[in-house]
Amino acid sequence: MLDQQLATMVDDEVALERWAQRYRASSLRGAQPGARPIPETLSGLPVDPLYTPQSLRGQDYARTIGYPGEFPYTRGVYPSMYRDKLFTMRQFAGFGSAAETNERYRFLLAEGQTGLSVAFDLPTLMGRDSDDPEGQGEVGRCGVAIDSLEDMDQLMAGIDLAKVTTSMTINSPAAVMLAMYVAVAERRGVPVELLGGTLQNDILKEYIAQKEYIFPPEPSLRLVTDVVAFCARNIPKWHPISISGYHIREAGSTAVQELAFTLADGFAYVEAGVRAGLEVDEFAPQLSFFFNSHVDFFEEVAKYRAARRIWARRMRDNYGARDERSWLLRFHTQTAGCSLTAQQVENNVARTALEALAAVLGGTQSLHTNAMDEVLALPTAKAAQIALRTQQIIAFETGVTATIDPLGGSYFVEDLTNRMEMEAEAYFTEIDARGGVLACIESGFFQSEIADAAFRYQEQLDRGERIVVGVNAFTSDDGDAPPLLHIDGAVETDQIARLRQVRSERDGEAVGNRLEELRLAAEGTENLMPRIIDAVRALCTEGEITSTLAGVFGGYREPAVF
Repeated sequence: MLDQQLATMVDDEVALERWAQRYRASSLRGAQPGARPIPETLSGLPVDPLYTPQSLRGQDYARTIGYPGEFPYTRGVYPSMYRDKLFTMRQFAGFGSAAETNERYRFLLAEGQTGLSVAFDLPTLMGRDSDDPEGQGEVGRCGVAIDSLEDMDQLMAGIDLAKVTTSMTINSPAAVMLAMYVAVAERRGVPVELLGGTLQNDILKEYIAQKEYIFPPEPSLRLVTDVVAFCARNIPKWHPISISGYHIREAGSTAVQELAFTLADGFAYVEAGVRAGLEVDEFAPQLSFFFNSHVDFFEEVAKYRAARRIWARRMRDNYGARDERSWLLRFHTQTAGCSLTAQQVENNVARTALEALAAVLGGTQSLHTNAMDEVLALPTAKAAQIALRTQQIIAFETGVTATIDPLGGSYFVEDLTNRMEMEAEAYFTEIDARGGVLACIESGFFQSEIADAAFRYQEQLDRGERIVVGVNAFTSDDGDAPPLLHIDGAVETDQIARLRQVRSERDGEAVGNRLEELRLAAEGTENLMPRIIDAVRALCTEGEITSTLAGVFGGYREPAVF
């Protein structure tokens, strides 16, 4: 039997070499100028012209690939995947006032969306009230303005919080927005244990990429772990962190860097939770992730498969998790905003469809598809509908959800998954050598790596080595600009008026008492979530709560990195 296997291997190698000679001879004759793709992924990983069984020689199927729903989860976190339940179609939306955004939510739900995803405006993201001078001109522009419990109540008007799952993309003031959501549920008699959804609450990636931080890293991590502990003990269906690689990729990173830096942040949160006195299996099952889906189709699929495998092994072997739910890397995906082009915006529909398909074939649990006009403005209702229809076509027409991990076993995909894992592990080693995630943030290591990657990519575009259709090749007159969503300036005036009405009608003494109690708690070590919820119930505004915490924690300015 062994002799027969050796003979077969020799025959395979002979056949492969015969083909390789023919390939080289054909390649030497040359292709048309500009027709040859770069033989590497967007991350710079070399891509061979052909992959065969020899590419996976020595790979142990059970150890590295396995079955869906079984360790190491390379093929998916659930045994039945989409045959049992489709990915949640969760379109990111928010603009203007709470009432306007609520109208968009109702539209999307009526069109078949299956989960909500809240986009907040910049003042809200930075913990400022709408009448703060620093937020002038930004109220309601790039998301919905939320100042108080009254706004959150209006945002969710007519929506059953016990049935819908809600994702909130906010970080530094994440605890405040969750407190408002909990208080709205209380008003409506919905038990908090029925609430389902996700809070982004990923402050580490803010220092690395998006820069929407308020407090220094250490007290920010305290807030994150307070939310994690509160949810673990009170809101079991809620994901208290969505550990996000999306913004790291949008800042210019490669897929490998997105994978490595995101998981490194995840490990840091696990370690912070353990330091705070939580058992790893008490909170790890509620952690979730948020990844980008870019245009390098197979690299994206491999990234998700590698991420699941890395997380499962680390959680089991490094952090001692015994609950299998702690090993599962569940993630939301958004198609790549940075891949959209202002030129020939209709091309963005095709880009988004391919990116969404990669996310589905990679096993995502939840998906947002960008609208074609988002590179120019917040999406119109029509563009948002097309984006949602893209998901629905993938789910119901293409047949890709009929079988689990249909690209599993592909010589190329399995080899690329292995290489993505190896590259990520190399980054983990370097991050540890540099003192860990916080030390790498302070030294600017992450920022420098991302900046270098973005610069290399731009150089390739400038030299014409990489083609972006409609930008550096196949250009044409775009014709008339598409209709865009316009945010009326009255939105800011009206929001400020509502905010001042809330302030004038609330119990001022209760507000002062709740903020003082929060200040004293912040000076101590108790979990801050109950105090923040008390403040929200008293109609303390987001800006007042954030300002109270800043009085204890201080602010943060990023050190210059050259």
